[in-house]
Amino acid sequence: MLLPKIMNSPEELHQQLRQRILGLSGVTERPNAGIHEDAFFVGGKMFMHIHSHGHCDIRLAKPDQERVLAEGKARPHRWAPEQGYVTFMARDEKDLAPAMELIQLSHDHFAGDRRS
Repeated sequence: MLLPKIMNSPEELHQQLRQRILGLSGVTERPNAGIHEDAFFVGGKMFMHIHSHGHCDIRLAKPDQERVLAEGKARPHRWAPEQGYVTFMARDEKDLAPAMELIQLSHDHFAGDRRS
Protein backbone atom coordinates (compact mmCIF):
# COMPACT_ATOMS: atom_id res chain seq x y z
CA MET A 1 0.00 0.00 0.00
CA LEU A 2 1.28 3.45 -0.93
CA LEU A 3 1.38 5.99 1.85
CA PRO A 4 0.29 9.53 1.04
CA LYS A 5 3.14 11.97 0.65
CA ILE A 6 3.56 14.16 3.71
CA MET A 7 3.52 17.80 2.69
CA ASN A 8 6.20 20.04 4.07
CA SER A 9 5.08 22.64 6.56
CA PRO A 10 5.55 26.30 5.57
CA GLU A 11 8.49 26.44 8.00
CA GLU A 12 10.17 23.39 6.41
CA LEU A 13 9.62 24.82 2.94
CA HIS A 14 11.11 28.14 4.07
CA GLN A 15 14.18 26.38 5.47
CA GLN A 16 14.65 24.33 2.28
CA LEU A 17 14.51 27.51 0.22
CA ARG A 18 16.97 29.30 2.53
CA GLN A 19 19.42 26.40 2.35
CA ARG A 20 19.28 26.33 -1.44
CA ILE A 21 19.89 30.09 -1.63
CA LEU A 22 22.76 29.89 0.85
CA GLY A 23 24.26 27.12 -1.30
CA LEU A 24 24.82 29.59 -4.14
CA SER A 25 28.36 30.88 -4.52
CA GLY A 26 29.28 33.88 -2.36
CA VAL A 27 25.83 34.33 -0.78
CA THR A 28 25.46 35.74 2.71
CA GLU A 29 22.29 36.23 4.72
CA ARG A 30 21.22 39.06 6.97
CA PRO A 31 18.14 38.12 8.98
CA ASN A 32 15.83 41.02 9.80
CA ALA A 33 17.56 43.44 7.42
CA GLY A 34 15.17 46.37 7.55
CA ILE A 35 11.67 45.20 6.65
CA HIS A 36 12.92 41.88 5.29
CA GLU A 37 12.84 38.73 7.39
CA ASP A 38 15.63 37.09 5.40
CA ALA A 39 17.74 39.17 3.02
CA PHE A 40 20.36 37.54 0.79
CA PHE A 41 23.43 39.31 -0.57
CA VAL A 42 26.08 38.60 -3.16
CA GLY A 43 29.00 40.95 -3.75
CA GLY A 44 27.57 43.28 -1.10
CA LYS A 45 24.30 43.73 -3.03
CA MET A 46 20.91 42.45 -1.84
CA PHE A 47 19.62 40.35 -4.71
CA MET A 48 16.54 38.89 -3.04
CA HIS A 49 14.63 38.70 0.21
CA ILE A 50 11.86 36.69 1.78
CA HIS A 51 9.11 38.48 3.71
CA SER A 52 7.31 35.45 5.08
CA HIS A 53 7.12 31.78 4.28
CA GLY A 54 7.53 31.51 0.54
CA HIS A 55 7.01 35.19 -0.36
CA CYS A 56 10.15 35.84 -2.41
CA ASP A 57 11.05 39.25 -3.81
CA ILE A 58 13.78 38.77 -6.37
CA ARG A 59 15.73 41.55 -8.09
CA LEU A 60 16.49 40.95 -11.75
CA ALA A 61 18.24 42.80 -14.53
CA LYS A 62 15.62 44.87 -16.40
CA PRO A 63 15.57 42.66 -19.55
CA ASP A 64 15.20 39.55 -17.38
CA GLN A 65 12.45 41.21 -15.34
CA GLU A 66 10.51 42.11 -18.49
CA ARG A 67 10.87 38.58 -19.92
CA VAL A 68 9.95 36.80 -16.66
CA LEU A 69 6.85 38.96 -16.23
CA ALA A 70 5.82 38.52 -19.89
CA GLU A 71 6.17 34.74 -19.52
CA GLY A 72 4.06 34.78 -16.34
CA LYS A 73 6.83 33.22 -14.23
CA ALA A 74 6.45 35.85 -11.48
CA ARG A 75 4.25 38.76 -10.48
CA PRO A 76 5.20 42.42 -10.55
CA HIS A 77 6.65 43.58 -7.24
CA ARG A 78 4.22 45.75 -5.35
CA TRP A 79 6.60 48.48 -4.18
CA ALA A 80 9.82 48.44 -6.22
CA PRO A 81 9.22 47.21 -9.77
CA GLU A 82 11.38 50.05 -11.13
CA GLN A 83 14.38 48.48 -9.35
CA GLY A 84 13.86 45.20 -11.21
CA TYR A 85 12.07 43.32 -8.43
CA VAL A 86 9.52 40.58 -9.10
CA THR A 87 7.53 38.53 -6.60
CA PHE A 88 7.32 34.75 -6.56
CA MET A 89 5.21 32.78 -4.09
CA ALA A 90 6.70 29.41 -3.16
CA ARG A 91 3.76 27.68 -1.50
CA ASP A 92 4.83 24.05 -1.71
CA GLU A 93 7.69 21.81 -2.71
CA LYS A 94 6.85 21.94 -6.43
CA ASP A 95 7.48 25.70 -6.34
CA LEU A 96 11.09 25.34 -5.17
CA ALA A 97 12.56 24.62 -8.62
CA PRO A 98 10.87 27.57 -10.40
CA ALA A 99 11.75 29.84 -7.48
CA MET A 100 15.38 28.77 -7.68
CA GLU A 101 15.45 29.41 -11.46
CA LEU A 102 14.57 33.06 -10.80
CA ILE A 103 16.88 33.30 -7.81
CA GLN A 104 19.76 31.80 -9.83
CA LEU A 105 19.10 34.33 -12.62
CA SER A 106 19.32 37.16 -10.09
CA HIS A 107 22.37 35.70 -8.36
CA ASP A 108 24.24 35.29 -11.65
CA HIS A 109 23.51 38.89 -12.63
CA PHE A 110 24.56 40.44 -9.33
CA ALA A 111 27.53 38.15 -8.77
CA GLY A 112 28.87 39.10 -12.19
CA ASP A 113 27.92 42.77 -12.36
CA ARG A 114 28.57 44.71 -9.15
CA ARG A 115 27.56 48.06 -10.72
CA SER A 116 23.80 47.26 -10.99
